[in-house]
Formats: sequence, C-alpha cells, structure tokens
Amino acid sequence: MTNAMTDQKFELNQNNKVLPLVMIAIGVVAIAIGMIADPTRAWASLLINNFYFNAIALAGTFFVAVNTIAQTGWSVGLVRVPEAMGGFLKYSMIGMILIFIFGHHDLYFWTHPEYYDKASPEYDPILVGKSGFLNVPFYTVRLIAYALIWVGFTWMLRKRSLEEDAVGGIEPYRKKMGLSAVFVVLFAVTSSTSAWDFLMSIDSHWFSTLFGWYTFAGLFVSGMAMMAMLILYLKGRGYMGHINENHMHDVTKFMFAFSVFWTYLWFSQFMLIWYANLPEEVVYYQIRWNYFKSLWVANLLINFCAPFLVLMTRDAKRKVQVIWLAGTIIICGHWLDVYLMVTPGTVGKGWSVGFTEVGTFIGYLGLFLFSTFRELSSAPLVPKNHPMLPESVHHHI
Repeated sequence: MTNAMTDQKFELNQNNKVLPLVMIAIGVVAIAIGMIADPTRAWASLLINNFYFNAIALAGTFFVAVNTIAQTGWSVGLVRVPEAMGGFLKYSMIGMILIFIFGHHDLYFWTHPEYYDKASPEYDPILVGKSGFLNVPFYTVRLIAYALIWVGFTWMLRKRSLEEDAVGGIEPYRKKMGLSAVFVVLFAVTSSTSAWDFLMSIDSHWFSTLFGWYTFAGLFVSGMAMMAMLILYLKGRGYMGHINENHMHDVTKFMFAFSVFWTYLWFSQFMLIWYANLPEEVVYYQIRWNYFKSLWVANLLINFCAPFLVLMTRDAKRKVQVIWLAGTIIICGHWLDVYLMVTPGTVGKGWSVGFTEVGTFIGYLGLFLFSTFRELSSAPLVPKNHPMLPESVHHHI
C-alpha cells in the first residue's frame, strides 16, 4: 500500500454534514411535537431509538474487541469503521441517563412508589419481591456502570489503535489485546443485564432467561448491517480502496448468520413460554398478539425471511446493491423488534407509528451518522502499523 492510501482520512465537508444535521433537526421537531401531543408515546420513542443506536454503536466496539482477541487478520483493514461507530456511545449513554431521569414515570411503572405501599390500593407484591434488583438507586448505579464500562473501553481501544499508528511496534497491539479480553468478559455480563434494565423491566412482572441473548443477537446483526453500509458509502466516495468483495463477503456472512441466530432465539423464547403456558410468562405475548398482531408477524418475516432469502447465495454477499438492500431491511426490521419490546408495556393498545416514531428515528440516525463521520475524519482510515494489515490487504476467499 502507498503512503497516500495509508494516510487517507475521511473528509468531513459540507456535503456530508448537511444531511445529518437536517435529519437531527427533523428528530428534534418530532420529539417536541410528541411531548406536546402524547408525552408517554414521545418518551417511548426516545427510549426505542436511543437504545437502538446505542446498541449499534456498542456492536462496533464489540466487533473490534472480539476480532482483536481472535487475531482475525481479514478485519484489520476495515476496523476504523466499527471504531468510529463506537464513538456514538458517549452521546447515547448520556441519552439513556437523561431518559431515565426525566421519563421513568412514563416508561417504568416499577418506579412508582405506590406499588410498594401496603396501604395503597395499587400495592403490588410481585414488584415488592423484585425490589432488591428493581429499585431506583441500584438501577442508577448500574446505568452509570454501563456508561463507564462501554464508553471507557471504547475510548481506550481507540487510543491504543491510534497509538499503534503513531509509534508502531507490537506493544500497542498487546495492550489492545488485554483491553479487548477484559471488555468481552464485561460485555458478556452487561449486555444481558442492560437488556433486563432498559427493556425487560418495562414489563416488570414478566421475565425470560433468553432475553439477554435475544437482545444481543439483534444488537450485533444491526451493527453488522450498519457497518457494511458505512463501508460501502466510503468506498462509493473513493475511500478504503483496499477493501474488496472478499471483506464484504465476510461482513455479510455475519449479517446472514446472526439473522438466523436471532430467529432461533425468537422461536426458542416463544415456544418455551407458549408450551409452558404459565400466566406470568404468557402475558408478554398475549398483549402483542391481541393488539400488535400485524407488527408481531411482520417482525419475524422481515428479520428472518427477508435477509435469509436475500443473502443466501455466495454471489449475493458480494454484490453492492444486494448488501444495501439487506442492510436496509435489517436496520428497519430490528428497529421494529425494539419497538415491539418497548411500546406494548408503555403506550399499550393505543399505539401507532407516525411522525413521532419515524421522525425520532430519522433524528437519531442523523446524530449517529454525524458522530461516526466526525470519528472517521479524526484518524487515517487504514491502521498502517497494525501487524496483520498485510494479511487483510491480501485477503481472498
């Protein structure tokens, strides 16, 4: 590779700043109108989109860490994209904290004090039994811990990666290996507990031992879809010429595999609860079947059937137009999946998908893209001193 290629940076100019800023403005208007018309629905929309793009950013950091400890050479050439995706976590975790502080009354009914007062007609013995875990002080501690772990390790991994560019040698790589190993262990715990906190506690009478895995599968496949489309966007503008169809094939294999894995977990969770027919478990699916049936069925069709059929063949995983199509389906489909996790327990049967939901999604997408573009422009797109870069450049399958 020439010095011009290894030192190439993404140029953050007027052309790629205007659209994200316009999208952010649309999101602000949608949230403002939503807060006036229906605050509960607006808070639910904020939680859906903040969680979703937080999950996509977190998938970027996880991809960096897991490929570092696995010593996969093929991913080195594109690693600056998931690194940049992870940069959004510092904004989204501030968003999660603010949403809980100001919106918990509309989103999490377990925070209402009357459910714990024996003299109140609203007294709820089930919530009292879970109060050792579901209480505001402990929840706040966990929320801050997630922010410190996710944002902190994202920052440290990025710092070591840039240090590798500056000084070379094997020492920065070894430090990154150690950080990645610790992060993956912490991620294994926090990805599940945060899913319980942010999403499962909305339906706080309900529980599922598969929920953490189920949420992780949706998190990771959405992150891979976003990463694939960002790489194609950069290549379409003359960047990352060292990335070829073999690299894209590997990324889209993740998209295909985790679409199937998500479906396996979706079916496993549903089948076990349906078969056992326990009142404390089936209530979760009853409300979704009774009031969200069309979206509930569409969720399975969009997130399994569509990517499975589109990405089934080897050639499909290498075609730019097909990857764009599959990525768009996955991003929209798993947004719907998060919508179905949040809305039934917050908005309830009076739900609708309108300007509040779509506009907030557009706003968060614009904020995510603006953050990612800024991160991409702050460092060369090629980690030029990475010990496995030659293997990535000559990757062929």
